[in-house]
Amino acid sequence: MNEYAVTVIGHDRPGIIADVAEILARLGLNLTDSTMTRLRGHFAMTLVCSGPPAGAEIEAALEPLTAERTLLVTVRRVVEEPVYEPAGTHHVVTVHGADRLGIVATLARTVAECGGNITDLTTRLSGSLYVIVAEVDVTDAERLDEALRTAAQRLGVEVSMRPADADLL
Repeated sequence: MNEYAVTVIGHDRPGIIADVAEILARLGLNLTDSTMTRLRGHFAMTLVCSGPPAGAEIEAALEPLTAERTLLVTVRRVVEEPVYEPAGTHHVVTVHGADRLGIVATLARTVAECGGNITDLTTRLSGSLYVIVAEVDVTDAERLDEALRTAAQRLGVEVSMRPADADLL
């Protein structure tokens, strides 16, 4: 079975998700993983789907969505890679404080240096308040927590880390 990553980005409008999902369903593609969000009036979607069509057929079917030049659509074949098995435990890291350059870069580097892996990250700017929520897999939670607190102090922001609730996914 072929597997593809489809991305759609552009100006938000009602119906984008319905349009994309209907086209893919008509092609016989099953949506397996997805993330979709609205970012300051722009829409961003990344999804993985599987099914029999070739990439060129998927691109052609999605092309009408780009006719008004407000959406950009890409289709890439997903090659089979070793499945990443998370090591350690799953945690949620929250950072908030005054907006300033380098918060995400510092957070991401700190997690990486402690052997952690960011599996999901969301940021929001509300006025001058910057908020990050990240899901992290880490083998040494105490070490990461200490490193994040040191980094947060340097940045002048607040940080918290807690074990993620077990979910059904």
